[in-house]
Amino acid sequence: MSSFIAREDLEPSEPISSTTLFQPESNGADGSELMSDKITHECGVALVRLLKPLAYYQEKYGSPLWGFTKLFLLMEKQHNRGQDGAGVACVKLNVPAGDAFMFRERSIKSNPLDKLFKALLAQYNEKVGAGEIHPEFPDTVHKSFDFGGELLMGHLRYGTSGGYSSASCHPFFRRSPWPTRNLALCGNFNLTNTTELNASLTAMGQHPIFATDTQAVLEKIGFFLDEEHEDLYRKLRDEGLPGDEISRRICQELDLTRVLTRAAKKWDGGYTLCGLTGNGDAFVARDPSGIRPCFYFQNDEVIAFASERAPLMTSFDLEVEEVKEVTPGHVMVIKSHGAITDAEFVAPLPRKECTFERIYFSRGNDFDIYRERKALGANLADQVIKSIEHDWGNTVFGFIPNTAEVAYYGMMSALRERRRVEVKSAILEASNAGKLTEAMLDDLILNNWPRSEKVVSKDIKLRTFIGQENLRNQLASHVYDITYGSVNPGDNLVCVDDSIVRGTTLRRSILRILSRLHPRKIVIVSTAPQIRYPDCYGIDMSELGKFIAFEAAVELLKERGKGDLLGEIYRLCRDEVARKGQIGTNHVRKIYEPFTPEEISAKIVERVQPKKNGWSGKIEIIYQTIEHLHAAVPHHSGDWYFTGNYPTPGGYRVVNQAYINYYEKNEGRSY
Repeated sequence: MSSFIAREDLEPSEPISSTTLFQPESNGADGSELMSDKITHECGVALVRLLKPLAYYQEKYGSPLWGFTKLFLLMEKQHNRGQDGAGVACVKLNVPAGDAFMFRERSIKSNPLDKLFKALLAQYNEKVGAGEIHPEFPDTVHKSFDFGGELLMGHLRYGTSGGYSSASCHPFFRRSPWPTRNLALCGNFNLTNTTELNASLTAMGQHPIFATDTQAVLEKIGFFLDEEHEDLYRKLRDEGLPGDEISRRICQELDLTRVLTRAAKKWDGGYTLCGLTGNGDAFVARDPSGIRPCFYFQNDEVIAFASERAPLMTSFDLEVEEVKEVTPGHVMVIKSHGAITDAEFVAPLPRKECTFERIYFSRGNDFDIYRERKALGANLADQVIKSIEHDWGNTVFGFIPNTAEVAYYGMMSALRERRRVEVKSAILEASNAGKLTEAMLDDLILNNWPRSEKVVSKDIKLRTFIGQENLRNQLASHVYDITYGSVNPGDNLVCVDDSIVRGTTLRRSILRILSRLHPRKIVIVSTAPQIRYPDCYGIDMSELGKFIAFEAAVELLKERGKGDLLGEIYRLCRDEVARKGQIGTNHVRKIYEPFTPEEISAKIVERVQPKKNGWSGKIEIIYQTIEHLHAAVPHHSGDWYFTGNYPTPGGYRVVNQAYINYYEKNEGRSY
């Protein structure tokens, strides 16, 4: 096997996001291109490894771009996970020495995924037109089309904060003239102990420049990849093997499971990582608590991975049982010659799959997620009925688009079931008393049935609670609009939302526009419990002072003469963070302990009440209970947002640091 080289830069001025090749990351003083940025958001990953030559797919499916198309479908079906940027990478197998073997494209333009694949297909079609590529001869595709390879990887970025340049997009790259030392990496992850990891890099003799978890992961894996390579090289050289045979044997014997095991010893966080090496090996690794999701499908033609199950089912026309879950704490390795292994690389921890993933981020067309979201809505029915005092005839039900829609269907189904029980009981009672009339039936069945309307419309497809900070306030009041005439003045108006994080959209937009319909009462129903604690495993919700539930609890403490508790908690948090070793006490819980959830909800209502808009109706906010959350989502117990029970020591460090930052009025992340 000939040794590979990465193609050199074509033009010094060519931007790093351009199609065709991997280029070294810039670390210029102007900061225009950084090696990486913090991955503090939910993202989507996809990996496709063809197990047959391109000619097989041309013959069977009529296209040598079958794998390329599958990558696009997997990413398109996960576009909900990343609309701020996208990136793709490709490795070609068995490339002659002197030819490029690794390629990348990244984009942060509007509709980045669409732009990426249109550009790549334009490149392909241009070469077809020029006669460089003849689709019926797959070898020409492999040689002349950058993404005509057997190993393809993609990433979708949801930038909750941090940079929005192309350098913030995955995949990232660590280059070398040795194919087995080239590393492309993408992931849906966040580590809590970046400072410690970068310090360990320094202890190794490296000089880390950017204090990010992405660099720490990339360089940690790269360091042990180098060591693995060097150990093999020296052993084979000492055996007297020639250079081309050394290269072939290193490619064959490189052990990525051992590399990941050594690299991940001190990782604390949630992650799904996908990596490619230049020789054509690939790996997919998942954190030991299963915080971040990952699924895969395998047959004799392909093995493919994605952050969600439904995209794999749709893209490959599969039944649910054909898609498997990557085991937490395991790494799956696909060797360049096609062998696949599945092995533990970190010690397993109790499973704590993220519940917010199920409530909000994942697509609702997955059967289990659809069923869970319906159950979340149904479990709120009793609280809603109590709030409207069984006044079915004067209540309108709606939802705040779009992710709350399935829960809304679940709630409506449960409400109708409850109403059927009431109607049946009333009919039987009236019938037994000989008082059943047609007018009574009309009133019971026709005039007092749960009534639904499309009350709220979303004009701007932007998740305002994770938009850029300096734009959020401007956008919040313009995202939603109402359907005039959908509610009669004096009706109750019940709207289902999936979660209430900061309360910004409620305060600045939703309640203001809903009040224009002049309802007697507005009831906002959250399918998630009160979000009380920060996240540090993938969703950028790390500043305590921005949580509406936290603001409400602090205000209650001050109103009831318990403000001194804030200083006491500050001292406890400082002591906890200053302690060496594992941290496992969440002192922020003390803020909520004096109050019931209902008291905090009532205070939240006061904070979001529209001011001076001429409407005098009432507002109530109903939250999911923790018990009902777990009943609806039984296999995802990661509820630290709501309970403060973190799955790793880093989570407890973050929650205490978040309170220190709040108390000291320091803005920014707590990790």
